[in-house]
Amino acid sequence: MAEVTFWGATGQVTGSCYLVRTGNATVLLECGLVQGSREDEEANSKPFPFDVGRIDAVVLSHAHLDHSGRIPRLVKDGFSGPIYMTDATGDLLEVMLKDAAFLAERDAEWENKRLRRAGRAEIPPLYTVDDVELALAQCEGVAYHERRQVADGIEVYFRDAGHILGSAIVELLVRDGGETRRLVFSGDLGNSCAALLRDPEAVGEADVLLLESTYGDRDHRPLDATLEEFEDTFKQAQQSGGNVLIPAFAVGRTQEIIFRLGELYQRGALQQGVVFLDSPMAIAATEIYHRYQRMFNAEDSAQLRRTRSPTLHSFLPPLRYSRTAEESMAINRVSEGAIIVAGSGMCTGGRIRHHLKHNLWRREAHVIIVGFQAIGTPGRALVDGARHLTLAGEEIVVKATVHTIGGFSAHAGQSQLLDWANGFGTRRPRLYLVHGEPDKRAALREQFASRYQWDAALPAYGESVRL
Repeated sequence: MAEVTFWGATGQVTGSCYLVRTGNATVLLECGLVQGSREDEEANSKPFPFDVGRIDAVVLSHAHLDHSGRIPRLVKDGFSGPIYMTDATGDLLEVMLKDAAFLAERDAEWENKRLRRAGRAEIPPLYTVDDVELALAQCEGVAYHERRQVADGIEVYFRDAGHILGSAIVELLVRDGGETRRLVFSGDLGNSCAALLRDPEAVGEADVLLLESTYGDRDHRPLDATLEEFEDTFKQAQQSGGNVLIPAFAVGRTQEIIFRLGELYQRGALQQGVVFLDSPMAIAATEIYHRYQRMFNAEDSAQLRRTRSPTLHSFLPPLRYSRTAEESMAINRVSEGAIIVAGSGMCTGGRIRHHLKHNLWRREAHVIIVGFQAIGTPGRALVDGARHLTLAGEEIVVKATVHTIGGFSAHAGQSQLLDWANGFGTRRPRLYLVHGEPDKRAALREQFASRYQWDAALPAYGESVRL
């Protein structure tokens, strides 16, 4: 009997991983990194809880590392089959996994220096750039709305999820023992108010539905209020004379922020003279977005055409790319009047930490939090009102003004999740809520019960259910 086992993103947002098995085939749906505190991330180095050698194929919903980031480790441990995703996801995946491998090798090198000094055994990196190259060679692109057999008796079908470029709602058609079952995984559903991308597509039929619940407890602020607050923050910063720091995920959130800054510039509402995009990965991702502009929604595409701006860069003329470490360090000599967009989105690494170190202690500085912040991350500490933050071993007092603007989320809010799932109509699938912290999953479960009398299960790590 076909079954799915939940090996990640149960009771937490990251670490997406689900194993689909029949009598004839095994397909891994997602293979994501666990992200958050140092203790949480130690799970990434542990052996996989299943036999890697028995997996016939991997299917990915999109390129974010919490969905894809352990694929090179899977390959390193012996997986040699195909990895299926949309073409745009494949392009973004190359950028993201190579960056992740570089960071893994660097972190292992630093840690091994400490271990050698202590006379202890060295540790290998989670994976290397060579492992990434092997994994990328196994990737195969599948277009939206194209049905593709990925293993014996298992077919995949992708619909646009509207979360980031190339993101997909995954449908697996599973045949086993003379029966056919339809498993639908929402992936990360997009926020219909987000810029550039299209709304998530409706799905009308499934036997089993795995639904994300990242924002299962609340709706986002209305877009008009969000954009008004966003604009007001830059007015405040202009008056105080300080820099504006925006920690942003390199793929998806950065491109949204650039577009919104471009809108302000185009109508004369952005007074800051320079905007730095300080992230090689975000720069590479933005250039990939340029190549796939045919996938933008009609309204934003029309706005780019009206302003004769063929790229996001030309839509925001003050934008400056900082590709090298030297260019990044030069930004820290700018003490006022700049907007600095840098990764990582949760402030767990990347160049944003250096800019926070140089600006958090300044009363005139502003920090805009525009994305989800997992428990245990520095970004979450800022959202929760921390008055001190430890960065690179140094304690920094937080005197900057911290703004949390939730309306830019690339995830659907509670009402959007409920409305999308209600598209299945009266023939409701068995529902399992994943990708949410415990209180978020529980809140969404209550809403399904009260609004639709629909029972949603909260699967546990390692739990298996029949399709």
